[in-house]
Amino acid sequence: MHQRPSPLLHDYKPSGTRHTKKSKALQWFAVGLGIPLAGLAVVSLLYKESPILPQTPEQAALLPAGDGQADVLTEIAIDKEIRSLIRPEPEPIPQFESLNLKIGRGDTLDKLFRQHNLNLGHLAAIAKLEQPKKLFRRLKPGDEFDILHDSGSVVSMFSVLDLTSALQIERGDDGFSATIIERPIDVRKRMAYGVIETSLFESGADAGLSDKVIMNVAGIFAWDVDFVFDIRTGDNFYVQYEEIWQNGEFVSDGEIVAAEFNNNGRTHRAIRFIDSDGISDYFTPEGDSVRKAFIRAPVDFTRVSSNFNPRRRHPILNTIRAHRGVDYAAPRGTPIKASGDGKVIFRGVKSGYGKTVILQHGGNITTLYAHMSGFAASARIGSRMRQGQTIGYVGATGLATANHLHYEYRLNGAHRNPRTVALPKAEPIDAKYRDKFLTLVEPILEELEQFKRTQVAAVGYAGQ
Repeated sequence: MHQRPSPLLHDYKPSGTRHTKKSKALQWFAVGLGIPLAGLAVVSLLYKESPILPQTPEQAALLPAGDGQADVLTEIAIDKEIRSLIRPEPEPIPQFESLNLKIGRGDTLDKLFRQHNLNLGHLAAIAKLEQPKKLFRRLKPGDEFDILHDSGSVVSMFSVLDLTSALQIERGDDGFSATIIERPIDVRKRMAYGVIETSLFESGADAGLSDKVIMNVAGIFAWDVDFVFDIRTGDNFYVQYEEIWQNGEFVSDGEIVAAEFNNNGRTHRAIRFIDSDGISDYFTPEGDSVRKAFIRAPVDFTRVSSNFNPRRRHPILNTIRAHRGVDYAAPRGTPIKASGDGKVIFRGVKSGYGKTVILQHGGNITTLYAHMSGFAASARIGSRMRQGQTIGYVGATGLATANHLHYEYRLNGAHRNPRTVALPKAEPIDAKYRDKFLTLVEPILEELEQFKRTQVAAVGYAGQ
């Protein structure tokens, strides 16, 4: 007979069977987790491909009921969760405090750092760098520094050096570093045309020219045109000049490239040329200098207080004493300009002349400037001076009763009347630059002529 199996034996399961059950449970768990994740990925892809899916619950709430509003809200929530897992939020950028330091009279960076509780140790470390050291040595009122700092700890410093460069100082892991950065400028050409009705300044302003450009026009043609007595109604001018722009903003007017002035039937033209030493001057289209070798009056004067007079009675000594120069009355401190290119051969106090400068020019010509209140820093013995460059300032030193400039002109050691002596012409353009200049002139004159034609056509059209 067969025995009935014991219920205990029937319920007994080997250990291997139990392990199989556990493994299947893990598989079902993995499948259960994988399906939702796969669903999330599919929903995300569908969401990204839909160009009209709302981006926020507020936008989804605007959908009409029945258009899948609930599904859209679910998709937005799922997409947000996926995005947070894939693209975690970036760390916030540190926020530093900004500060502008402007150098005033008597200020030092040490003083300003103390006033604003900035780290003096950082200033000392920066001052050891080559470029900042040079800048700090020649600080002047008006210089500015833009500083970023973290509770007084300097992060960076920035200072404009000139129009085209700036100093950038940065703090890194290894300390501070300094870099000269370029500040590119954009030079644009402009053309202007004006007709004289009352004065050059009024017609220039009507043509849109700044005071600087108008003064430069007058300066270029000053040897040929007296803008007080010579100009006539109907005289006209054409100017091509530069404008300086930076970062899309106008900075200032630049130099005049070419100009034409038509005065009482005479045409005067000037073209700028810059030589290899960076010195610019103006010449006629043929290469002759537009200026004379000397200017008549080396100072902006209010009146001629005493003319050249060999028989003049001296106002202080009360004796007949030849006055071998011209006295130009002007306020104390008025700049005195070199009347021509020359070398300083004397600078100092000279008996009754007081503070005096003497220049040696070509052609055995010397000029003397007396009764100065002070000398220009550049006018040192042996230094070369350019015509129009400041050599000193009007005063009343020596035997003088009032502020004025005493000016003498000597040829081969003999005094000549500065107001009437025949002045030599300036040298034409150097022979080594002549071909280059003539090549440069042609396109500039063509631009000027083309501009003139447009202005004549515009006037003719307006008159119809």
